[in-house]
Amino acid sequence: MSKIISNNHQEAVVVGGSNGIGLAISRELIKQNYHVNIIDRVAPNTEDLTDAATYTYIHCNLIDFDEEVIKSISENENINVLMITAGFGRVSDFEYIHTAEIDNMFKVNTVAAIKIISLFYKRIKSDSRFYCGVMGSIAGLVCSPAFSVYSASKAAICKFIESVNIELEVNGYKNRILNVSPGSIKGTKFNGGENDILQLETLAQYIVKRLFEKEELFIPDYDTVYKDVIERYINDPHTFGVSSYEYKKQSGRCINKKCVAIGYLSGTFDLFHVGHLNLIKRAKQECDYLIVGVHPNAKHKNKETFIPFDERMKVVGACKYVDKVVKSCSEDSDAWDLWHYNKLFVGSDYKGTERFERYEQYFSDKNVSIIYLPYTKGTSSTQIREKIKKYD
Repeated sequence: MSKIISNNHQEAVVVGGSNGIGLAISRELIKQNYHVNIIDRVAPNTEDLTDAATYTYIHCNLIDFDEEVIKSISENENINVLMITAGFGRVSDFEYIHTAEIDNMFKVNTVAAIKIISLFYKRIKSDSRFYCGVMGSIAGLVCSPAFSVYSASKAAICKFIESVNIELEVNGYKNRILNVSPGSIKGTKFNGGENDILQLETLAQYIVKRLFEKEELFIPDYDTVYKDVIERYINDPHTFGVSSYEYKKQSGRCINKKCVAIGYLSGTFDLFHVGHLNLIKRAKQECDYLIVGVHPNAKHKNKETFIPFDERMKVVGACKYVDKVVKSCSEDSDAWDLWHYNKLFVGSDYKGTERFERYEQYFSDKNVSIIYLPYTKGTSSTQIREKIKKYD
């Protein structure tokens, strides 16, 4: 984690500030003499933020939420702005949304946002000025078929903001959480668009202005577009929903196919240690849904196992990076017939072996990538076995 600059100047936090509207808001806050702490899973493009002294990048993947990182940032007393813009979704009929997408959308769009606000809440619920905003969505305010999971995740965060603002008001505090609920935003990669930071400047200015005015809800283009949209929804939700669904279908934005990266990793996982954990964690970072196959025994390595198979299955299945644990097949290629994974993970010491050269040829026409992951140095099952046998 990068060191957060502490000085006498005002600082802001923008979660998801490396691209799109988050980046535009970061630039606007920098113009207003804020030092911006950008929290994102990728670093911002240095061409978009030319003066490195005006911002600090802090890596954080909201799918694998690191509470300690956010907690340490919240303790910086120079920070008096928190803007959460991170979020994702896609237009698709519900049947094509994988369970991993459901989980990840709620983790990023809803759960992470609420957790971050919780960690900053002492600052929000105070007599000192603190400005907080969250990117909601018009999809969270109206019926949005073919956008159902995204809509549900945004509806949850919108109602959370509305409810907490009432708590703040009734308890006599002046700070509020701004719900920014736009429709389609031009200039972002959302829904297959392209980033165009100049196209987002005006919207970023409006958002920051309303943030500092402590407004509770801002719907961009409300008078020209979304006032009518919301009124039509309130007057006849069913007719509105049917019309919305047909519009999305006709627009060509609907992607009715599975769009997740499914990974597969197999191993014995006897005497589970940090090397196993790191291997599984690295694999999960490369895919959306990780299936781990556990070998019933270690006969293929001419070794014995110390931990029974069913217990090893339970240990691996309890790891938070594992989405599904299964009994491994004798060949990883056989496992593909069952799970149709996109990525096969294996330790780097297998690269160049006869077995994996055979796999590379087998998967060459199946849209499967073989990813060789480095092992953790210093810890191995072999070392642990030797020590056990030494004292047996």
